[in-house]
Amino acid sequence: MSTRAWDASTYHTISCPQAAMAEAVLDRLELRGDETVLDAGCGSGRVTAALLDRLPRGRVVAVDADAGMVAHARDALPPDRAEVHQHDLAALVLAAPVDAAFSNAVFHWIPDHDALFAALARALRPGGRLSAQCGGRGNVARVQAAADAIVASDTELRDHFAGWSGPWHFAGPQDTEARLRNVGFTAVACWLEPWPVSPDEVETYLRTICLGPYLERVPEAQHAAFAREVAGRVGGELDYVRLNIVARVPSEAVD
Repeated sequence: MSTRAWDASTYHTISCPQAAMAEAVLDRLELRGDETVLDAGCGSGRVTAALLDRLPRGRVVAVDADAGMVAHARDALPPDRAEVHQHDLAALVLAAPVDAAFSNAVFHWIPDHDALFAALARALRPGGRLSAQCGGRGNVARVQAAADAIVASDTELRDHFAGWSGPWHFAGPQDTEARLRNVGFTAVACWLEPWPVSPDEVETYLRTICLGPYLERVPEAQHAAFAREVAGRVGGELDYVRLNIVARVPSEAVD
């Protein structure tokens, strides 16, 4: 998984678009309210709290790879109903299987989707459901093009990006469906959905959510200027495209 360090407090404040995206993903889980649900990539815990609202008699196992996000989520969530762990999702092993798995705006940060989906299949009980959403093919293409163009135009910056293949895995629906079926999921459906986002503070949003992997390679003194130039090139609207995922682990055979 990406080793990027996140600013959890700022993310918690400005991640309104991600919270809005999560509502339909949660709706597709069709929860009774007494399940144990995995939040695969819980971030700061903002969306995990919305998940808990749908589980008045249930609980959440929340997992994230980033230490800062995990610490923030632990502070934000009730410890009697949510356990929070730091773990690489592609190598996830739970102490006990869960009834359902949810994920919001995470999978595109994970390079190995085969390992990711295999880990999620192992985490679910027979009949367990997966509902997820992440960046899909074409997501933030203008943001990436703007950042890449700035790097390409600066000889000094180019040296910092030599050999770098980019930060994201924006998959398409057909290859994602095939990967899910290959690890045993059934009732699989994946589709792309354009979701334009217009943040109130575009530069801060880009620095916190989109440009972190670039800024890790840009000298710190140039961070603000780099983000400002990307923001100027893309304007006020970001071209998000979401990959929606629903699937199920087969139920045990009944004699």
